[in-house]
Amino acid sequence: MKIGFVSSILADLTFEEVIDFAHEQAFEAVEIACWPVGKAERRYAGVTHIDVDTLDDTKIAYIQKYCKDRNVEISSLAYYPNNMDTDVEKRKYYNQHLLKVIDAASRLGVKNVTTFIGRMQDKNLEENLAELNTVWDPIIKAAEEKNILIGIENCPMYFTYDEWPAGQNLASSPYNWELIFDRLKSKNIGINYDPSHMILQSMDYLQPMLDFKDRLYHLHFKDLTLDQAKLDYYGYLVPPNMFTVPKIPGQGDIHWGKFITTALDAGFDGYACIEIEDRNFEGDLESRKQSLIISKRHLNNYI
Repeated sequence: MKIGFVSSILADLTFEEVIDFAHEQAFEAVEIACWPVGKAERRYAGVTHIDVDTLDDTKIAYIQKYCKDRNVEISSLAYYPNNMDTDVEKRKYYNQHLLKVIDAASRLGVKNVTTFIGRMQDKNLEENLAELNTVWDPIIKAAEEKNILIGIENCPMYFTYDEWPAGQNLASSPYNWELIFDRLKSKNIGINYDPSHMILQSMDYLQPMLDFKDRLYHLHFKDLTLDQAKLDYYGYLVPPNMFTVPKIPGQGDIHWGKFITTALDAGFDGYACIEIEDRNFEGDLESRKQSLIISKRHLNNYI
């Protein structure tokens, strides 16, 4: 298992500065954000450390050499939009950019692309499943042709009223994963597993890694605290931000020793990247750097 981090938390650094920081802190990998250049639509989105729209052979050679010289690997190219957005024009834009990211990963020699399945948030499960192949068959075909593994993060993308009533990512539970994999019928799509999203839903965060061990393509190290007093007050029928708080690894509800042991028991030996969404460390760049350093220090107790 190789420890890395998601580059989005260092949005104000250049690609080179991100890789330099990873090298200085002995990270083995970085999940590189590849959003289209422009304004972010939400927190932690819109970050572009590799611009796939301007990627030519010269830039590819430069990126590969820069990483090799610093002994830092790219674990994945990351792009997390709502790939099944109800707005067909937005959906088309997101899908087309994802195809560019898949192509860029292939040209860079990166095996993983990490993203969301997406969801029409105003439609029920069956209505979304009926649309699944229309959206994803062309994307899967491209991944198969280029030998890329797509890791779907299990985040429900339901945190605030903006994502009401059903969230923006269908792949939020083991039940839904089975439905998705059954319809897409390709080993080129699997899971970018983040245990914090199971805590958010009061679900077992260990067993899914064993049950879906053949589909574990990438991991996220992100922690979360479920505030029981607030949950008792609000109930579950409110946006989860009202009763959960993202934390850095070691400061939330996840037992990372058990998590890593279970991942190893499942045979996982790939990339696991720290993802930071802890507001206690968002004050400035130095705080965000420290959040990665502290997280790695804690995880190193188990790896």
